[in-house]
Amino acid sequence: MMQPRPLAPAERQVLESVLGHVFADKALLDRALTHSSARTSKGADYERFEFLGDRVLGLCVAEFLFTTFREAKEGELSVRLNQLVSAESCAAVADELELHRFIRAGADVKTRGGKQVLNIRADVVESLIAAIYLDGGLEAARRFVLAHWQNRASRADGARRDAKTELQEWTHAKFGRAPSYRVDDRSGPDHDPRFTVTVEIAGLAPETGTDRSKRAAEQTAAQKLLQREGVWRSDR
Repeated sequence: MMQPRPLAPAERQVLESVLGHVFADKALLDRALTHSSARTSKGADYERFEFLGDRVLGLCVAEFLFTTFREAKEGELSVRLNQLVSAESCAAVADELELHRFIRAGADVKTRGGKQVLNIRADVVESLIAAIYLDGGLEAARRFVLAHWQNRASRADGARRDAKTELQEWTHAKFGRAPSYRVDDRSGPDHDPRFTVTVEIAGLAPETGTDRSKRAAEQTAAQKLLQREGVWRSDR
């Protein structure tokens, strides 16, 4: 396998400007952008960084929510947190920063579409947060997170309940019964699984969702059904 080239100095300068952090250890930045399909040796990709970055992101967002929404109860804070650290939110940040220009991945990965590409974009954002944390400490990571999550966290619709809860209540009110969920498929390696789940309600067409966990796939399926039935707007 050919070794992925390091970022060129001009590329690195552009990316560091976008991230708002100049790396003392340039290797951290290269690794944070390297998908497992492009690695040359064990542990040379961003998988471990993704794990750490997810926790740092969660801490920084939770801290911001705790200090900003002083009257909010635990349930509301949890809903806001789950939305803000979701793959969709992280992928949206990746798109705003145009990180696709810098991600290093194998040719087969670059041809993928849909949810897999969304997850890769989200993973890279989490790995970059880890790299900033390892290079500059928690304060540097916090600055990056607040720069890109503070406005999202402050939106009035951030406390909307999760899709499964909303669908459960809507179904009970409208049909007097609960929705049912069925796992149709589980694929992918252990470190990056994909679950496909179908939600069914008697009298309605089913909807299917795919995500990295059974619970997340259920949420995706529930959200699609809520949007299709006009309970939720698709632009929210």
